[in-house]
Amino acid sequence: MHPQLELLLELQDLKTQRQALATEGLKDVESEVFDLRPEEALQILDTKIDELAERLDDPVRARFCEVSDSVGRAVAPVLNGVCYGCYVAVPTAWSSEVGRNDRVNVCSHCGRFLYYVD
Repeated sequence: MHPQLELLLELQDLKTQRQALATEGLKDVESEVFDLRPEEALQILDTKIDELAERLDDPVRARFCEVSDSVGRAVAPVLNGVCYGCYVAVPTAWSSEVGRNDRVNVCSHCGRFLYYVD
């Protein structure tokens, strides 16, 4: 898998965790186990998100920020030739390529980064 794509997937996961924490807060059990206040956990997640974002190439980072700000999830899987961000078919040539996760692909319809699931 392309290194930039791996970073994008990690970033997407961290942003999802941050959003869940910001809206739900830590559950009592989690708070006791980890001994963290929700604000501290958010700060740790924000720091990690910033660190990972800095490792992205400038054009990839800019697109990630733009797409995640406008539609939320900036990375979507492709299953059976369909982008699961917008549910539009991706070009057939992309779906049949060997090593298709070895480069960063973007959906021509919704602009999300794509990764292929076999």
